[in-house]
Amino acid sequence: MHGMIFGMAGAVLFMAGYSRAEVRIERNVVYGMYSGLALLLDVHCPEKPNQCGILFVAGSGWQAPLTYDAPPLKEKAVQNDIWLPPLLRAGYTVFTINHRAAPRFHYPAALEDVQRAVRFIRCHAKDYGIDQNRIGGVAGSSGAHLVCLAAMLGAPGITDDPDPVNREPATLQCIVLRAAPTDMKQMALNADTDGITYAVSFMDMVPSNAEPTAKIYAEASPITHVSFSAPPTLLLHGDADKTVPYQQSVAMENALHAVNVPGKLLTIPGGGHGPDFEAEGKPHPEWPDYLGETVRWLDRYLKKE
Repeated sequence: MHGMIFGMAGAVLFMAGYSRAEVRIERNVVYGMYSGLALLLDVHCPEKPNQCGILFVAGSGWQAPLTYDAPPLKEKAVQNDIWLPPLLRAGYTVFTINHRAAPRFHYPAALEDVQRAVRFIRCHAKDYGIDQNRIGGVAGSSGAHLVCLAAMLGAPGITDDPDPVNREPATLQCIVLRAAPTDMKQMALNADTDGITYAVSFMDMVPSNAEPTAKIYAEASPITHVSFSAPPTLLLHGDADKTVPYQQSVAMENALHAVNVPGKLLTIPGGGHGPDFEAEGKPHPEWPDYLGETVRWLDRYLKKE
């Protein structure tokens, strides 16, 4: 029903901090194939589902290690442990995914995988107990770039495709982005050494004003594709982030407002890069409740009245 299942199909697995009644994880669902390579996702099922689905894409610098024992992107422990529990407690069914990544794959492979994942979730929405018209995205860093780019592009379904999954649109109704790279050229020029290295590796070319390089960099930038049809977007960014400069979210908020799309930038004062803005477990009472704001944003734009 949900595609091929590898390994612990249907097994009941539990996240840290949850009781046995609260969450079930269906692991290693195949959402697509590329040249014989299985693209896998995990489905995190809440105790009390609210009929809304969330695509969660972890940040990775668009990179994945090339070893047999490398942890999959869909199981990024620190990011999942911080971001998934509040979503599950709020009733969201969460889909975490692997995607093709550098150094083996480059743009647009990862984007195509994210679009395929959205189509798959929508095609199988009834199987997972969600409404296909209430699918959102939550992601961080490179994952936020991919979710944002897919959301801004809003690719329609391919009506004559023999695969029913591809007939579904790759659209998201609402997104929340942590430290999203929104302008790839500026990212590759103005980030710190890590940010520049990741961006150039993903794009597989150094930015320049020459064609076709400039065209490809613009094509890969979510800010290029902002339009009135963009979904409501919550941007979360630390103003001390050097890996993905804070200005990336400032510019995106301005672009959304210019076309009258609901957009909000929640600034984390002194926050750096990373899934908890480099808090390292230390309380920051002056910081906004970014996890609570995430859930409230999703509730506002995904839940039915």
